[in-house]
Amino acid sequence: MPRYTSYPTAPHFAGGVNASVFSGWLRDIAPGSQISLYVHVPFCRRLCWFCACRTQGTQSDAPVRAYLDTLKAEIALLKSHLPEGVSLSRLHWGGGTPTLLSADMIRELAAAQADLAPWALGTKFSVEIDPNECDAARLDALAEAGMNRASIGVQDFDATIQNAIGRLQSYELTHETFEMLRARGIHSINADILFGLPHQTPERITDSAQKLLSLSPDRVALFGYAHVPWMARRQTMIPTDTLPTPENRLDLFDTARRLFLWDGYREIGIDHFARPDDSLIKAQTSGRLKRNFQGYTEDPADVLIGIGASAISRFPQGYAQNAPGTADHAKAIATGQFATARGHVFQGEDKLRGRMIESLMCDFRISAEDILGKFQISAQWLRDVLEQTARAFPNMVELSQEGLSIPERARPLTRMIARSLDAYEVNQAGHSSAI
Repeated sequence: MPRYTSYPTAPHFAGGVNASVFSGWLRDIAPGSQISLYVHVPFCRRLCWFCACRTQGTQSDAPVRAYLDTLKAEIALLKSHLPEGVSLSRLHWGGGTPTLLSADMIRELAAAQADLAPWALGTKFSVEIDPNECDAARLDALAEAGMNRASIGVQDFDATIQNAIGRLQSYELTHETFEMLRARGIHSINADILFGLPHQTPERITDSAQKLLSLSPDRVALFGYAHVPWMARRQTMIPTDTLPTPENRLDLFDTARRLFLWDGYREIGIDHFARPDDSLIKAQTSGRLKRNFQGYTEDPADVLIGIGASAISRFPQGYAQNAPGTADHAKAIATGQFATARGHVFQGEDKLRGRMIESLMCDFRISAEDILGKFQISAQWLRDVLEQTARAFPNMVELSQEGLSIPERARPLTRMIARSLDAYEVNQAGHSSAI
């Protein structure tokens, strides 16, 4: 099932959304509004076998240098198309490995980003950090650039599992990275840990979760490992007979989940946890929690612009994705054109169904008042749709005059329940296991 970080999901993106359409959507941004920026750095020194992200390996800085020059040109091109008075509400560097950039390269990219638009009040600037590809000089450069959030991939601390997934990263190195970040005043730290990995047992995930808790991250993302070797060929290095069954995956998730809850974290959506004073908790409490390609967010902006190869942008009109290959991306930017290769224009019930799915993914409920207030539909239409979902999941959802909700016992099925509201055909081979 899809993770529903967008609706429709990326496999349904198609041609028709090109550089011209993208430019038009930029012109339609309201002057003085806030936007978010995502910068994709696809390079890694090594390719972890478990990863299904769009990345490429390099042992040389030459392709990274060329890619950085393309990013700077793309940001300058974007600046020439933005309306006056636009400010940045959220900034995120993802990958790949953004910290593969040298300290000088980080400063160059940060300078180009700073020249694009001023920061809004309370802007959050986050960077994905690989402890194996990080040092004091690079963290100094990121701190100087204003990074105030960091995201660290842990996956699992067990040596047997790390060898099985091609990702060696000791607890000691991870602890050192946490300490280096905090010494530079960066106290908002997110950590990713995976369940469903090869050779993973409740005892092993307990040990890894407790080690992670000793680092006291502000947020934890407990993601299910997506074994999709037909899409990510490197995953063929992981024997399928070493993977846990769906029943065992659920047990692994619940084991880690209980540890986080016992340690005082609060649950957010299907796979995130945060300290009670975290801004995600506040957004959840006030009904402002959103979901995008980076997961759960409290970002107030309606526009997210993706920079770099394969990066995806979201506008009120639809989605736009850049050319996935770095060569095609660079070729387009070199001609003074945006690298938009495909996307989706919202039509029909897209926004309506997208809102209902996002509500389930964020709040485990669909409010009839919310949907009827935002969309020109009849109460009977909404009732019919929700009743159809209730029939598909007997005793797993609760239907009332207020709308539809998922009780706690059924929340592991949230992605499956959300699928019942998806009007597009879902090719299951293109997605990860729902549990």
